[in-house]
Amino acid sequence: MQFHLNGFQPGDPEIADPAARVPDSGAAGAVPEEVDVLIVGCGPAGLTLAAQLAQFPEIKTCIVEQKPGRLLVGQADGVACRTMEMFHAYGFSERVLKEACWVNETTFWKPDERTPENIVRSGRVQDVEDGLSEFPHVILNQARIHDGFLDTMRKSPAGLEPHYSRRLLDLEVDPAAGPADHAVTVRLERIDAGNEGKIETVKARYVVGCDGARSTVRKSIGRELHGDSANHAWGVMDVLAVTDFPDIRFKALIQSAKDGSLLIIPREGGYMVRIYVELAKLEVGERVANRNITADDVIAKAQRILKPHTLEVKEIAWWSVYEIGQRLTDKFDDVPEAEIATRLPRIFIAGDACHTHSPKAGQGMNVSMQDAFNLGWKLAAVLRKQCAPGLLHSYSAERQAVAKELIDFDREWAGILASAAKAGGADAARTQDYFVRHGRYTAGTATHYRASALTGATSHQHLAHGYVIGTRFHSAPVIRLADAKPVHLGHAAQADGRFRIYAFSPAENPAAPGSAIRALCDFLSDAGQSPVKRYTPVGADVDSVIDLRAVFQQDHRELAVEAMPSLLLPRKGRYGLIDYEKMFCPDIKNGHDVFAMRGIDRKAGCVVVVRPDQYVASVLPLDDFAALAAYFDGFMRQVD
Repeated sequence: MQFHLNGFQPGDPEIADPAARVPDSGAAGAVPEEVDVLIVGCGPAGLTLAAQLAQFPEIKTCIVEQKPGRLLVGQADGVACRTMEMFHAYGFSERVLKEACWVNETTFWKPDERTPENIVRSGRVQDVEDGLSEFPHVILNQARIHDGFLDTMRKSPAGLEPHYSRRLLDLEVDPAAGPADHAVTVRLERIDAGNEGKIETVKARYVVGCDGARSTVRKSIGRELHGDSANHAWGVMDVLAVTDFPDIRFKALIQSAKDGSLLIIPREGGYMVRIYVELAKLEVGERVANRNITADDVIAKAQRILKPHTLEVKEIAWWSVYEIGQRLTDKFDDVPEAEIATRLPRIFIAGDACHTHSPKAGQGMNVSMQDAFNLGWKLAAVLRKQCAPGLLHSYSAERQAVAKELIDFDREWAGILASAAKAGGADAARTQDYFVRHGRYTAGTATHYRASALTGATSHQHLAHGYVIGTRFHSAPVIRLADAKPVHLGHAAQADGRFRIYAFSPAENPAAPGSAIRALCDFLSDAGQSPVKRYTPVGADVDSVIDLRAVFQQDHRELAVEAMPSLLLPRKGRYGLIDYEKMFCPDIKNGHDVFAMRGIDRKAGCVVVVRPDQYVASVLPLDDFAALAAYFDGFMRQVD
């Protein structure tokens, strides 16, 4: 798509009338007096969490924001491959793919050895390694990402809308409250016209602070961000510009001899571009605001770095100056480490409230949304009485460790980009090498959760080398058996709070009476120890908690769908209609054999358990029913 030709216009570019591109949003009236979950902040983390919880109408969720309305322009723009996988689970990846700028290659520039005041291209690499994800790395205004979540919320069973113009004053937890009580009392001040100064009080079972680096929620629970708060000043600017720089539509990392570094990010619409400009090293304790840097200063610095090429800025859509720092808090909830065994968390923090990164690796928004995806399904499981409240301890344990790894990576990467300020100047070869070697971090696929009740042991990892326990479930092309449609296996997973069991069959006929797949289906359907029987509410669809999918080795034309076990043709809904979308085969015609691609043991087959946030929880033999039951028994509650 091409747009912004005659000036930047926020909102949906497919709507011709600019005045109609940004519809009104926000809930009218006062906030509810009692809620299950109160979310503070309508940034990426807050909206990800709200969109997840909005799928469950029995959960009363409220999200509040200090700003007067939805975001329209600016802030983050990089969307990692892993985040695109998550967007598909939320239902708006196709819209992002259509509208966004795809980052296919990254170029590198360094000082010209003959005339060091000028720059020359030193390298070009593929931005994402082949086969890492079915989705590309894309660039799209954060405001449009917000719009995707807001639309999902609006269309959800809960029909959720944010309450804008609310400033959090304080919150208090009742230490004597029971797990089911509304233990947190929150006071909000209205700041909208006509209601200024009005105080609203909300009682919540849980509160989640997604309120940024200066988080009031974080401060209320005594947490602090630790690390380097400021060491380099950078400018960022979204511009419509005319230039003879040849790589303006590539992601480009430019290191000059004397003026520092410049990062160019092509933006959606074909004409706009974002520039990150290294401005100055800050003294200890100095804030960037003390420098009084103007937009003209940022442009002038970018022009010097780009020499001998020219840059003529025609319009500035948004710009800012900020300090680079990597900071992290020690825990992402309100329970001290020493009290984990005796106390349950009530208040959580996510996103910039608990970790801050350099924008150079594009991790801030992406990691924040993954925080919320991790927390959302756990809150839903506890509130729907599927899991005991102790499950909520796992949020801080998992995400704090991930944030620590990413901050260590980001600190080194930010230092490399600022290398021109160091003795010896820029090292273009080192920059390019580091970028390539750490591509999985920037793609968002490097997260690896440690062993826990949710992440099983690696005893049977050899059965599926490509589905590493603790990492995200890596999708692959398959053919749906019932209608021969080419689909992606991972796209069966929606943001609906369900666990998935992917059963990979041995080479035998899966419909045969003694097949391993039929034995697994019989166990899950009939055995008293079956997690499907134990944890599915009476009267609910059989796949409403644990969703079984089967993958066969044969070509789809060799199998008879009607002969398959009944659990793979479940009857659902008020009419008992048959769900035909549970079985898949390799895409042999196009050379995509999921068994070969993901290292599945063809002789033995296996079971791959996937969490609601799309991470591999366990790999087990097809016939190890006891271990499969034990995994779910470790944290789930039996239905009444």
